[in-house]
Amino acid sequence: MKNDSKDARNLRFAVIGTGFWARFQLAAWRELSGVTPVALFNRTVSKAEKLASEFSIPKVYGNIDELLDKEKLDFVDIISDVDTHAQFVHKSAERGIDIICQKPLAATLQDAETMVENCKQSGSRLFVHENFRWQRPIRALKEKIASGIIGDPFKARLSFCSAFPVFSNQPFLAELSRFILTDVGSHVLDVARFLFGDVESLYCLTQRVNPGIRGEDVANVLLKMKSGLHCYSEMSYASLLEQESFPQTLALVEGTKGSIHLKHNFEMTVSTREGTTTERISIPFYPWADPAYAVVHSSIVDCNRNILQGLQGQSGFDAETTGADNLKTVRCVWASYESAETGRVIKIQD
Repeated sequence: MKNDSKDARNLRFAVIGTGFWARFQLAAWRELSGVTPVALFNRTVSKAEKLASEFSIPKVYGNIDELLDKEKLDFVDIISDVDTHAQFVHKSAERGIDIICQKPLAATLQDAETMVENCKQSGSRLFVHENFRWQRPIRALKEKIASGIIGDPFKARLSFCSAFPVFSNQPFLAELSRFILTDVGSHVLDVARFLFGDVESLYCLTQRVNPGIRGEDVANVLLKMKSGLHCYSEMSYASLLEQESFPQTLALVEGTKGSIHLKHNFEMTVSTREGTTTERISIPFYPWADPAYAVVHSSIVDCNRNILQGLQGQSGFDAETTGADNLKTVRCVWASYESAETGRVIKIQD
């Protein structure tokens, strides 16, 4: 049940799911004051016990209802397989507990819409842990666009193309019938919305290059934003390129007065009629971070901080990645699948 005497300086939470990302999520929470993990849930209790020992978390559960009924929680942090997200969100919302859920929000668009609506009706606040928009190079790109140095943006390209062996540490991804758009597209399409606003329509093409996986590993999405800007979003886990960029999202934004290019190794160039300037974006590194994921892992801390401020209910503040906001990204993901299957341009419904 929810802790009625909520102390904004020390919110109690439980982690649901103790797989690959849970360790990094817990380590990121440790970087912030005002939160205390009090319990872990996993269907395989031994996995939860191992993580609980590592992070000195007092309680472990193998039954989700028992956890939610026994612990006094301010929120839950759901880091389980996507097929379980809806179940855990609904159970938490029934008890009036606030919720953070990993992306992708749900296994289907209908589930995502129902989750957002149920949380609204129950009064539980729903946040989505969408961290790509919190990566330092993406924030720096947003600030540079907002400065007006390249004038009005009219065209952009976002690229997440790699040959990184992602299936080695997350083998379940190879079994997904819908892969890169739900896994990477959830990030890249959200970055497009963060940088350029809401989407009016899109057209998508997909491919499966790797014969050892079930789903698509290449997707190219052309977005028309409501602002009129055209954004080409490309993603691939089949790209053997001159320079491996994983896990960076590269970008080129063109405006009426110039362009901004976010390149490999966090280098950002700005070109105008006066010439080109270059700067390198500094990335925080935490001792617990995997060097291969450093830009992603540092963004977890910033994303958590933003959501924590929303959970604490600071006056006039709302976190960026609420369930309602992320639902707009989810609609773009599923519209991309519809476009790829039908060969049509899909208009995005509000």
